[in-house]
Parts: sequence; structure tokens; C-alpha cells
Amino acid sequence: MHYRTTTILLVALGAVSLPAGADEGAGVTFRELTAEEAAGIDYRRVPSATNAAFEQIKTQPLYTMPLVIATPEKPRGSPGVALLDFDGDGDLDLYVTNGPGAANSLYANRLEESGALGFEDVAEAAGVTATDQDSTGVCFGDLDNDGDPDLVVLGRSEPNLLFENLGDGRFRDVTAESGLGGTDLGHTDCSVGDVDGDGLLDLAVANSYDWSRREATLVEAWEKSHPNFLYVNQGGLRFEDASASSGILDLNGFRPPKEGDTPTVTWALALVDYDQDGDVDLLQADDQGGLPTDQVSRGLIQVLNNDGKGRFTAVTDRVGTDLPGTSWMGLAFADFDCDGHMDFFATNMGDYVFSAVGMPYERGQLASRAFLGTADGGFEDAGTGALRATPFGWSVVAPDLDNDGDPDVVFFGSLDGAIHTITADNPGAVLVNPGCSAEFEADLDALAVDHTRRNVHGGATGDLDRDGFPDLVTASAFDVPQEVPLKRYPAQHGSPFDATAVYVEAFSEAGGGTFNWNGIQFPDGQLAVEINRGNDNGWIEVRTLGTVGLLPDGKVNRDGIGAVIRVTPEGGRTTLRPVAGGSGFASQDALAQLFGLGHAETATVEVLWPGGGVDRLHGVRAGERIVFPEIPCDPEDPALDRRQYRSCVAGALKSLREQGLLPRSLAARFRASASRAWSESERRRAGQDAAASEGGRR
Repeated sequence: MHYRTTTILLVALGAVSLPAGADEGAGVTFRELTAEEAAGIDYRRVPSATNAAFEQIKTQPLYTMPLVIATPEKPRGSPGVALLDFDGDGDLDLYVTNGPGAANSLYANRLEESGALGFEDVAEAAGVTATDQDSTGVCFGDLDNDGDPDLVVLGRSEPNLLFENLGDGRFRDVTAESGLGGTDLGHTDCSVGDVDGDGLLDLAVANSYDWSRREATLVEAWEKSHPNFLYVNQGGLRFEDASASSGILDLNGFRPPKEGDTPTVTWALALVDYDQDGDVDLLQADDQGGLPTDQVSRGLIQVLNNDGKGRFTAVTDRVGTDLPGTSWMGLAFADFDCDGHMDFFATNMGDYVFSAVGMPYERGQLASRAFLGTADGGFEDAGTGALRATPFGWSVVAPDLDNDGDPDVVFFGSLDGAIHTITADNPGAVLVNPGCSAEFEADLDALAVDHTRRNVHGGATGDLDRDGFPDLVTASAFDVPQEVPLKRYPAQHGSPFDATAVYVEAFSEAGGGTFNWNGIQFPDGQLAVEINRGNDNGWIEVRTLGTVGLLPDGKVNRDGIGAVIRVTPEGGRTTLRPVAGGSGFASQDALAQLFGLGHAETATVEVLWPGGGVDRLHGVRAGERIVFPEIPCDPEDPALDRRQYRSCVAGALKSLREQGLLPRSLAARFRASASRAWSESERRRAGQDAAASEGGRR
């Protein structure tokens, strides 16, 4: 791995393996930023305050189990990444969190202004440095529905922050009046979504435990863990704690039973409409830690179903995500098998860690994997398939890397503190999805510069250079110097990842279950920006626009967060992707969604909105970037006749056009698609009436 002492670590990917039947031109490669493109990026993740305690522990003659328990979790921090257009200029900017005494970075993308990709850190001018905070996760959304994204920045055992976007390139800290900053728990991740259907984005926060010690992962199953939060937006950027009243604390699926308001160690969560019923549900990734599975099982993917009014019911024990004794870290959502159901991929501890620390382990138990949605609202564990085993993972994204029409997976991560080791088994796991099969294939040749020596935490995806292909951004807490030797894990699973399964022996065995520190020093973590070179496959980009506050009958938040987008290429299979206000790990992807079309020239786009409304646009051409608005006119509404429906649609589109939110030509296309939707609905109703009449005669 290359290291540069004066600038950012810039990572390049190599070729992704081709899907079955694809042309040679359908591969994908990534490139490093040029020196000019990277000139404005100087990110260095500074250590957390607890790192001093760890340094003191290292000076002890022996590293014993009591000292292992006393070792701080993530002493070098847990950086998160968000890709957002904070200044409304049409390109994606980067927000990256940092530690105490160091400013968080807001890298403004200068592509639209200059015509060339490049970044400038404007965090100080924008007012989002959060210098005094040890920042962890980050998420964003238009919380006040005024047309620009606001920022939520989480603190490590300290209050979270809310920054209101003022719309002129500056933010205002409104934490004090918001009701979001009053806790000092182990905040890890956040996600925004409208849980009660009032058109306002609410906030879910994942909590873990006090990272100053490790009892919660090695000793205590419940008592040291922190409960998650749900804050309901009251308007005016003021929030009310609804954690207890909403039901999100009433979990189930534990074996042995430990039901009720039991806090777990949650690393990631997401508000996503997994069952596509028009409201966002809550999924959370919980950690078993090092606790024996024969005594307790808490490491489940908890699934909490929303009744549409913000009341959640745990269905974990009924939907197939209650695998015992697992250590889930991150979540990414897509339709991997192109069957119309929502799937997700979850990162895990991996199959190699325990073999270096002498813990019992069965292959596959801690593997990262996909869960495939079923027709009855549950999930099927897809297992590891031909991969057989996987490395450790924190961050995960699920873009269509090669734009062949099905989503792929990339995940990163390194664990600091597996007793006496640091994992280095994940060079950047690129999992290619061949032909909507969800039977992923590892591409070990994908990375020109690997992530093996990076302690990656946060990661996100979006189209930074606006070429229609997804790019990648990751942040590490620290890096491992090239001169530090890497040891091969004892475990071999017949997996393609066996070849990259190595670790850092930070402490050497001294006998009797004790260890000696090896004296290794680690440089601060850095940012990696990876630009997709693309190929000949087509694509479209869809950015949802909710119209609450814009149209009299608009119901959906301005970002359209919580919507589910379905795309059907001409002659191809339908796939879907949610508009999520935070997923992966401690990070948030761009809200604009990219869909690969392969060699199709057009596609049909359909959006299921929060609240259950559906709009459709036909004939979307490859290479188009579509602003897709909520049109609050329902062709299935029995109170509307054809004239009234058409008048509703025309009025809504005219208003959006006059507000400068929709080009005239695109408005005309939406009007034609709406007319087609009415005709289809009319034929469907006529068929139902005829069937009913025939049934009556019988």
C-alpha cells in the first residue's frame, strides 16, 4: 500500500469481473484522483481522548485479561462519511467526521464551478467543524423542508449536534433548541425518515455502550449496553424523544429469552420501507461481541415493523433475521435477485478473527451475507455461497458498480482489539453480482491499491464526477505502516479470501493467557476517494422530490427519503433501491439513486412514496438525470373522474414548473405518463366490474 506523508491516501480499484453474457466493455475500473483533484483534501483522523488510557495500558509488563477488558473501544476513533450536495450547486460534497481538537471536514466539490473534479475544505466557513466534539456517525436530510440538507453529527459519549443549513453555504448550530443534544451515550450511527407520515423527517440513533472499557462486549450481556433513540420531528427543527412510546425498545428474538426494553449493542440502523407498504420500518445491526453463545444470544438483526403512525413492533423472531451469536456491523439495501422484494447485505465479524485468538468457531457463523426478501415479508439467509468465508466488515454499500442492471456489494473494515490482534483481512471486499443471482463472486484483482492496512470505518457511495457511475469514499481511524509484518490467519476455508486473510499481532503471547506489547505505532487515519472509470453500459439517475409545502396536497418530505424506486430497463428485469437517509455504517450515501441499464436505451421508473402513493415515468432515456416529483393525484381514487384527475396532475406539474423545480419538457412527460396511468387504471376497473358482473350472473 502507498502512503503519502503530505496528502490524502488515494485508492484505486481495478477491474470488476464481468456478469454472465456481458460484453468485454462491460467491466469496470476505478482510478486514483490526480494530484490536482486531490490537492484540497488533507484529512487526518486524530485519536480519541481514551487513546491515552490505551497507551498507558501498553506500558504494563503484561497485557492480561483484566487489562483487555479495561482497554478502550476504538481508541483512535470511528470516522463517518456523508455524500451530499450541501450548497445546491448540483455536485456531491464530502463530510467526514474527526476527533477532539480536530475539525470535521466539509469538502466542497468544485466540479460544477470549474468543470473539473476538485475539492476545498470549507468546514470552518460553513460552521460545521465541531472541533470540540469526538465525532462518530453522520446523517443528513431536509429536516425543515426548506430545500437544503441539514446535518446530524453524533458524539462519542457526548451530545449529538444538529446543524441547520441556511441555504447560502453556511450552517447554524441549533442543537440547544432542537432537543437532540441531551445524551452522552455511545452514539454510533443515525438515520432519518418520516416514521409517522406527517411529512417531516424524524431521527433514529444507534447506541452501543461506553467505549472507555469493554465489559459490554466481553463480560456483561445487557447491563452495560445503551438503548437506541427515536426522535420525532415536531416542526421548526424541534424534536421529541419517542424512544419508549414508539416501541423501538421492545425487542425480541433473543435466545435465551430476554424480551422487553432490553438495550443491545447496536452498531448501525436504517429507516427503510423493507415490506414496501408505504412507511419506513427500522432495522438495526446488533453485536454479540465476545460473549459465549451458549450463555446468551443478542447479536441479531432486529426488524421493527412500522404501523404507519410511528408505532413499531419487533418481528425479528418471525422474519428470519434472528441468527444466534452473530456480530452485525453495517447494513446496505437493494434488490440483489431482481424479484421485486427488498433485500439487504449485512457486514459481520468475519470467518478469520477467532482463529488467531483461540476461540471456538464454525465457518459461516460470523460471515457477512445477504438476506433476500420474500413474498410474505420475511427474509431468507443467502449464506456465503461460493465465497464460503468473508473478512471483517464495518462499512458496506450496494451500488451497481458496472451498471449491468443488478446491484453489487463493496464492504470495508478492520477490527482493533480482537484480544491482542488487529484484523487486516479485508483489502476491500468487492462482491460482483452475476446476472441478478445474488450469488456473489469475489474479485480479488479489483484493487490496484488495497485497504488491508487501513482501519476503515465509515464509507459511502455516490457519483462524484457526474459520469453516471458510482464512486467510493472511505475513512480510516488509523493505518498500519508498511514495515509492520502481517501474519496469516490459521483458518483456511477454501475461500477466495483465504489469500488475503492476515492480521497484525499488536501484542505477542507471553504465556498463561498474557501478552506483551510489540511497540508498534500507527499513523492517523486518512480518506480514500475512488473514482469509477465506467464502461459502455447505460444508466439513469433518479432524485426524488417530495412536495410537502410545495403543493397543497403534498405529503412527502422534500427529499423523498423513505421512497422506494423501481426501475425496469426495456427488455430487462426490474430492480429497486430505497432512498435511505443513512445506512451502511456511521455514514450516508448520496440521495440521488443510480440505476444501471446494461445496453437498454430506455427504462420505466416507478416510485412508491411514503404514504403509499405511486407515480410512474415511461421512456426514461439512458444517460438522463431525472428529478422525480411526488404528484399527489391518485388514479385509483374513486372520487376523481378522468377530467378531475387530469386537472389535478396538470395543476401540480404547472406549480412545480413555475417554482423552477421541474423543466417544462419533463413536466410534459410526467403528464403523459399520468394519463397512461389513468387509462391503465380505467381498464383494470372495467375488468374488475366485468368479472363481478359475470360472477353475479352465475
